[in-house]
Amino acid sequence: MRKVIRVILACLLLATGVLAYLHLSVNVRCRMISGNIVDLVSFTVYSGSLVVKDGKIVDIVKDNKNYATYIIPGLVDAHVHVESSMLVPSEFARLAVLHGTVATVSDPHEIANVLGAAGIDYMIKDAKRVPFKFYFGASSCVPATSFETAGAILNSSQIDSLLSRKDIKYLSEMMNYPGVINSDPEVMAKIAIAKKYGKPIDGHAPGLLGEELIKYIQAGITSDHESYLYEESLQEGALGACVLIREGSAAKNFDTLYPILEKYPDLCMFCSDDKHPDDLVKGHINQMVKKALDLGYDKMLVLKCASYNPVRHYGLDVGLLQKGDNADFVVIDDFKHFNILKTYINGRLVAKNGRSLLNKLATEAKNNFSAHKKTANDFKIKNKGGIVRVIQAIDGQLVTKELEVMPKVAYGYVVSDPDKDILKIAVVNRYRDAPPAVALVKNFGLKKGAIASSFAHDSHNIIAVGVSDEDIARAVNLVIQNHGGLAIAYDDYEDVLELPVAGLMSIRDGYAVAQKYSQMTDLVKKLWSNLRAPYMTLSFMALLVIPEIKLSDQGLFDGSSFKFTDLFVVEKSR
Repeated sequence: MRKVIRVILACLLLATGVLAYLHLSVNVRCRMISGNIVDLVSFTVYSGSLVVKDGKIVDIVKDNKNYATYIIPGLVDAHVHVESSMLVPSEFARLAVLHGTVATVSDPHEIANVLGAAGIDYMIKDAKRVPFKFYFGASSCVPATSFETAGAILNSSQIDSLLSRKDIKYLSEMMNYPGVINSDPEVMAKIAIAKKYGKPIDGHAPGLLGEELIKYIQAGITSDHESYLYEESLQEGALGACVLIREGSAAKNFDTLYPILEKYPDLCMFCSDDKHPDDLVKGHINQMVKKALDLGYDKMLVLKCASYNPVRHYGLDVGLLQKGDNADFVVIDDFKHFNILKTYINGRLVAKNGRSLLNKLATEAKNNFSAHKKTANDFKIKNKGGIVRVIQAIDGQLVTKELEVMPKVAYGYVVSDPDKDILKIAVVNRYRDAPPAVALVKNFGLKKGAIASSFAHDSHNIIAVGVSDEDIARAVNLVIQNHGGLAIAYDDYEDVLELPVAGLMSIRDGYAVAQKYSQMTDLVKKLWSNLRAPYMTLSFMALLVIPEIKLSDQGLFDGSSFKFTDLFVVEKSR
């Protein structure tokens, strides 16, 4: 009898063990995350738990408990150039998840101008190595204009090939708004291709208003991130186009555009456009959410702009806290402080309490760089007499102003005049050996030395500003020697932040890049520059599609009339 009892007990213990094992196995695959759940689909907040299994929300269990934390959908940057962070996508992701970002609508326009379709493929390949959700577009303007030298061309045939792919979600910003307004055949062909595949068409039309804006939007443009006037955003919203409120490292339009949130809540999104590494370490879309909440806007409306609207507009495979959705969400403390506690992507915890849980990955460098060493003589400007045009840089803005001044002349050559803050600016073709284009710029503030960069929108030739021709040549040659980077040269000192990926991105750790970038910015400020971000401002001095006056490798360019202009002003009476 005792033997029988022992056998029965043994069987019971074995059964209990099997059940415990099965229960453990279920718990390993199935997790419950509890909190106050913010549902942007039903516009409600309720207490409960998300049941997560295999990257999906398989169930949502409501309860009546009091939770201290909130679960919100993951944040989405509705328009960004990842390259502007100077980090490859996998490294960008490591920093972005800290701030609750789970996805970006990424325009690979910068690398496409250097490497063409191969550059877009590079970004997609690197992005797939991390769980972060990058959604890339087909860059519509490569080159951005015909007035500069780029490293590649993407014609309508190549755009068709790109947009036919499932991993290409939209036609990237149509910067050539004059081409749209004037029905340029190649421009309209690209728009027609996007319509054929049923994919959104991003706009780019700073300051456009009235009949021209109507024609631009009605051509098929579905959004615009370049609005910097409130009346622009109002007209775009009235026309049914999405208004992307931008707060990046360069352009900051939130304070001007935020009232549009109440006018067109279904059409508003948040974006950064360009986020430099030091700024990305500090924050991302969460900063815009916090600003809107601090202004008293309803949390549901604000989060709709930061998550729901971009997911719906672009058809992103990003979860919105619904049963069956991908488990993409963020845990925050509350809506007063909006501190990001945890970030989940496809059910995977990728960031916790300010620490990224994504590993640094080894990165392959890919480039297109053929510039030859320059000398000081390459940057001389022979005086033709009379008044000259000067680019006036504006801190924190992409736009510039045109000034007309009497230059400083020495030995028959126009030279920098640091006492009046008028310095030499040069753009050097990086794709083939050619004479630099040289002009004058105001507001960089340098009293000595020079800075240079291969990150120069949009074609990413080498751009430099400096006091002496010798220092300009030194800074430019540092960039050339490293096949890309940010450089500084003054007295006996030289330094460079190498950017070996297309001359745009580093292969180093994101924090190290941010620290180096900050150090170099501080060095420039020690040379008496008052610009908040001098390298960032420098990068936009070659951006021809933004008025008023810029410099390409081919010469001084009038962005208002969209044609080249001469450095020396010719009197009307002549």
